[in-house]
Amino acid sequence: MRIKVVRAETVFTPSHILYDASLIIENDIVKRLVTSSINYDIDLRGYYVAPGFIDTHTHGCCDIDITNVEDTRQILKLTNSLPRFGVTAFIPTLVSAKHERILKTLSTLREAINNNNGAKILGFALEGPYINPRRKGAQDPNAIRPPNIDEFHRYLQESNNLLKLIHMAPEMEGGFDLIQEAVGNGVYVSIGHTDADFNTVMKAIALGANRATHLYDAMSGIHHREAGAAFALLYSEDVYLELITDFIHVRPEIIKFTINYAGPQRIILITDSIAAAGLGDGEYKLGELRVIVKNGKATLTDGTIAGSILTIDRAVRNIISLGYEPRIAISMATQNPAKSLNINNMGCLRPGCKADFVVLSKDNYEVYETYINGNKVFSNH
Repeated sequence: MRIKVVRAETVFTPSHILYDASLIIENDIVKRLVTSSINYDIDLRGYYVAPGFIDTHTHGCCDIDITNVEDTRQILKLTNSLPRFGVTAFIPTLVSAKHERILKTLSTLREAINNNNGAKILGFALEGPYINPRRKGAQDPNAIRPPNIDEFHRYLQESNNLLKLIHMAPEMEGGFDLIQEAVGNGVYVSIGHTDADFNTVMKAIALGANRATHLYDAMSGIHHREAGAAFALLYSEDVYLELITDFIHVRPEIIKFTINYAGPQRIILITDSIAAAGLGDGEYKLGELRVIVKNGKATLTDGTIAGSILTIDRAVRNIISLGYEPRIAISMATQNPAKSLNINNMGCLRPGCKADFVVLSKDNYEVYETYINGNKVFSNH
């Protein structure tokens, strides 16, 4: 039995705050939180301790493009790099690609999942290929195709049932059937890259879709006579809402409106990051497409926004900068994404939760250290 005691000045659970508390970690799990003075192994007083960040929508980081990975070493490089941004768990997300490319990537991801000591892979996601070409955004038009249930089952099989999330457009022929097939097989459905009207999206939600793919981006918007996909997703109280809070994809004022209208418990902070995240300006790949990053903005050669170079710690800091309590911002990157995937022992720091946590500076919420299973995996000092 391995027991470790972590002393902290401030602990975000994340819904609540405990002061001068100690985490008692037993076999990689938080066993108890104690607010009385006890002996400790790790002293984190002077810092904030919060659950590790969970990024449920990323296409890559640190020069790794998930859709194009060829071997497990690339995946392990990614999982070992992400804790630098406070990420302790994530869902690698593929963009639209040819059938054989998707199978190859899923196979590589599956092989890597059990040999990983870095950020935990919670499963895999497909953003496409079953999307609307009219709302393709930075997706390869040659890879987009109608929903195909047989093909979907091949992906589920190749992933060893670790396909957890599919982003799709419900209005495409066969879309409603695929939603029900996915949900029936334990795969969550996110509505995105869609030109659907209000009624079509509402039907998709009734059939089991439960989240919005980077709300507002690459979907029919809000009009006072023609309420589109964005409004249907915002309007439905049982739908989680992904937001890219880099202040490029969505204006700060719209972010505040969304949080205030929907409630913070429905918001999931995501990065939608590409291989350029953590690196900077230059030329990169997103699937088969060429992406130019200049002055912090990623675009295709025609100017179309192509994912982001946002990191999840920056996403949290940006929410705090809008005037929200730190515990609210942290919940959007920890507890909310975990709940959206029905994971009850992650994104939290209370008895029974995984001992995955991030240590943040008190002055600007920068990542100081990151721990996975109670073990330090990153330090910036």
